[in-house]
Amino acid sequence: MRRGTHTMTEHQRMSFPLLSTGVPGLDEVLGGGIPEFSFNLITGTPGAGKSTLAHQIIFATASFERPALYFTVMGEPPIKVLRHQQQMSFFDIAKVGQSIHFIDLTELAITQGLGPVLEQIVQQVEALNPRIVVVDSFQAAMRASGAAECDPMNLQVFTQRLAVHLTILQATTFLIGTYLDEGQQNNPVLTIADGVFVLSQSIDRNSVVRKLQVVKSRGHGTMPGLHTFRISQAGLRVFPRASIAVAEQHQARSLGRGTTGVEGLDDLLGGGIPLGDAVLVSGPSGSGKSVLAAQFIAAGARQGEPGVIAVFEEHPSDYVRRALSLGIDLAGLEQAGVLKIIYIRPLDLSPDETLFEIREAVQAIRAKRVVIDSLTGFELALAPTFRTDFRESLYRLVGSLTGTDIMVLMTMEIVQSATDLRLSPYVISFLADNIILLRYVEIAGELRKSLRVIKMRNSDHSSHLWQYEITAQGMIVRESLMGYGISTGTGSSPSSERVEDERRIYPGLTAQELIVLHGLIALQGTSAQPLAQRIGLPEGPILTAALDRLISLRYAIRRDEADGAIYWPVAQAMG
Repeated sequence: MRRGTHTMTEHQRMSFPLLSTGVPGLDEVLGGGIPEFSFNLITGTPGAGKSTLAHQIIFATASFERPALYFTVMGEPPIKVLRHQQQMSFFDIAKVGQSIHFIDLTELAITQGLGPVLEQIVQQVEALNPRIVVVDSFQAAMRASGAAECDPMNLQVFTQRLAVHLTILQATTFLIGTYLDEGQQNNPVLTIADGVFVLSQSIDRNSVVRKLQVVKSRGHGTMPGLHTFRISQAGLRVFPRASIAVAEQHQARSLGRGTTGVEGLDDLLGGGIPLGDAVLVSGPSGSGKSVLAAQFIAAGARQGEPGVIAVFEEHPSDYVRRALSLGIDLAGLEQAGVLKIIYIRPLDLSPDETLFEIREAVQAIRAKRVVIDSLTGFELALAPTFRTDFRESLYRLVGSLTGTDIMVLMTMEIVQSATDLRLSPYVISFLADNIILLRYVEIAGELRKSLRVIKMRNSDHSSHLWQYEITAQGMIVRESLMGYGISTGTGSSPSSERVEDERRIYPGLTAQELIVLHGLIALQGTSAQPLAQRIGLPEGPILTAALDRLISLRYAIRRDEADGAIYWPVAQAMG
């Protein structure tokens, strides 16, 4: 190596300082922010939010020591732009004229062309030493080039010299222009620009969806794909596209299982739900899907596992009130800080916006359980643009959550058919590690609820059909219905003649309820504890539910005494 020469080793590589944009979510897309001293193009369809994005960046980054310069070239006059932008909450009138300077070069561009425009920009930059420089708009500069100097190459010279001067003067630059169509893809600015940001909006019926894409970012890694954003009074908010890479970083799942909170269901699942699994609960209207979801969340809270419920179909107050009627105090859990209920129901929702809301709630309370109730409502809340990609959106959403050991329970409403076994109307069963199917079956002329565990990945589970009930204590799994067909909802039970005879004498009772009734008849007035010992059934929700049902059917009565509740049989023993 000759003396005086330098080579750049890996340890001597230059790193670009990153400038925070001040736009929520955008820095994440950009891998940390905008590389300082870079030369960027913001382009997009009219009304997509280009100028608003530029204003939001300069108001977030400008200071008295490092101001921002906003040059208008044959665009809207600065006074008109400011009149509209001052409606935004990021707008600070105190910065205008102090740390943010608006300079109109329209007349200069029309009368003298791009050469004097370039000189004026460079002079102002040298005088004020700005951190950010914005030139609005790029297409206007093109028109000025053609009108004043009639030389298409002047545009390339203008762009190259502008980039060189502003880079040397250590300014981060943004050119703003309308969307570059196919005929402009060889435009010289695309070659010169270090970063190219494309904003777009699509309108479908009453739905408006805005998207942002980083097409180019020289020497700096960014998040690929189209990212949804919204414009509100607060300005732009970007919702980075959810990536399965989040889940891949945590492929080694923790061992262990979580309880469902439903008496008898954990045994059918081989001991509960494995950590980091996604559970799909499908069933017709009124089958108890939301009840199971509420019990799942409440059981987690009792074990120190905070939860998040994303509600799409009904208002949270109605959801909380219905759960309270089953003894589940969701409002109390929220007050204790172990539950967040989020209500997401706009008609132009994006999957990434949904995941953003869920992630924020998860991070706020370090949740380990998430309920999406329901996927049917979620699909209806999506903008039409995203409905065609509903399965792909769910794949990214569920994968991003379960990859961090969060258990996800999703409900899905289906229309029960007597001949067709459908788990969901979207063919999304592949997304779930576990599937629980809720159905109605007809037994002896009575419509009853049944469930079956259809699928559990890498885990043993019951394959039988089981009867369950929604009681004052919530959902409870009762007895096996071996022999009843799930497709038709009818069939013959393999019960003994003795049980069948008793059912004719005591109509409406299950085999388990018959056992409880016999215990009451034998003891003739007893509390729950001696009864449980007599019949060999644990004292708890299942026994309480059986007693409540016997009382409702007038086979038994309850008397509250000083020492507690005493149960008496009304029926007599079968002769």
